[in-house]
Amino acid sequence: MDAVKQALHLGSGTPQEPTPEQVSQLKEKYSLAGQSQVLTFYDSLSSVEKAALYKQLSNFDPVYINTLAAKALGPAKASNNEKPTLEPLPESATASILDSKKEDIDGWYASGLDLIAANKVAVVLMAGGQGTRLGSSAPKGCYDIGLPSHKSLFQIQAERIRKVEKLAAAKAATGVKVIVPWYVMTSGPTRKPTEDYFKANNYFGLKAENVIIFEQGVLPCISNDGKILLESKGKVAVAPDGNGGIYNALVDSKVLDDMKVRGIEHIHAYCVDNCLVKVADPVFIGFSAAANVDIATKVVRKRNATESVGLILLENGKPDVVEYSEIDKEVTEEQDPKQPGVLKFRAANIVNHYYSFRFLESIPVWSKDLPHHVAKKKIPYCDLSTGETVKPEKPNGIKLEQFVFDVFPMLELNKFACMEVRREDEFSPLKNARGTGEDDPETSKRDIMVQGKRWAQAAGATVTSEDPDAGIEISPLMSYGGEGLHKLAGQTIRAPAVVEVE
Repeated sequence: MDAVKQALHLGSGTPQEPTPEQVSQLKEKYSLAGQSQVLTFYDSLSSVEKAALYKQLSNFDPVYINTLAAKALGPAKASNNEKPTLEPLPESATASILDSKKEDIDGWYASGLDLIAANKVAVVLMAGGQGTRLGSSAPKGCYDIGLPSHKSLFQIQAERIRKVEKLAAAKAATGVKVIVPWYVMTSGPTRKPTEDYFKANNYFGLKAENVIIFEQGVLPCISNDGKILLESKGKVAVAPDGNGGIYNALVDSKVLDDMKVRGIEHIHAYCVDNCLVKVADPVFIGFSAAANVDIATKVVRKRNATESVGLILLENGKPDVVEYSEIDKEVTEEQDPKQPGVLKFRAANIVNHYYSFRFLESIPVWSKDLPHHVAKKKIPYCDLSTGETVKPEKPNGIKLEQFVFDVFPMLELNKFACMEVRREDEFSPLKNARGTGEDDPETSKRDIMVQGKRWAQAAGATVTSEDPDAGIEISPLMSYGGEGLHKLAGQTIRAPAVVEVE
């Protein structure tokens, strides 16, 4: 456990200046790789700056960085101009909440709760983003979307974990404490603010030891001639390694070790910006476990042929995500021959995934085979002749990132599955600034309030309001997915309203 704490940087102090021998070894490593420029100003740095730069450079393998740079900057592979073969996932690998039998859904729900009650389920939250587009520098999970309760995204999701733990414990009725550990992946800029926010709010009722905050990795920014760029005399220019960096981060932070100690077998991973996410969804867990797959993914039905979303499908016989811009117009408009009026390619990716622990344990075997995607950027850099930081006027280098779905094609089809869910129940992303009218705080608030109104009416309540669009916020501690609201039967609720636990 001490090793886990060390990897998670719990209780770590100020780094110590390295010994001359350590510096010599580091210089040799970077010199042999042709990247000695990163230590140009080392001797002029303060003791603290030397320690910080040494620590930063020690985290990178310059030979591996050279390999990535060569692939990224090398000549593009000649195209054979053959279009990939695209097909929807076969029915054997899919299920849909929209048309599955009730007994199937109930069965998945029950078995998922059983796995949660057995403490076999964990949750990984991708929460590295800042609310920059929302006008906030705070982590996006801290954002208040304007609900009557003013709960943040983090609080909403924490309370869903508490509720699903309670539901699982009630079903099991064994008296054993049910714990769904929550692994929160941050980035460099969001780590400390996230830790401070959780501490200040007492982890929203969860035990601190079951909320594990860790950090995704970064990769150096590379110049157009393949050199690692310095941001300043004592700091390498870096960028987050994309949401696909989750895989290496789970290993490097010792999160997988922690999961193993806890006996975790099933993992739900999702993005922080979806206010409707069913955290540790028993139906999804039960479905994925029953199918004995290594990865499963939730999708929503594409609204129309022109909606700009990535699609989960088979590309040349392998499961993959293909971006809207990569699909021909006539293909996007194809109809499902079995369902007239329904698109053939409709499985919209919402970055909501299941993983088996056995698969995540194999990350060291395949992680270096994942591709890196190149983004040409204007990257501020340290001029090696003057030591001054320069802000270029045109792209002067590249940032490298991986995507979480890059691993999908590595799987055999019988180890991959897909579950279609209702958009209005499970997907409302927060992407844009208030007032844009699409994927913004108002739409997030509306979707939660409208969902609560549906739940209350289904439970037998009468909802009145001067505004027909007004809704009800039902606390996740009151209901996880619309269940347990029988006390509302016969009541008249004036919207907008909040229904909290008694």
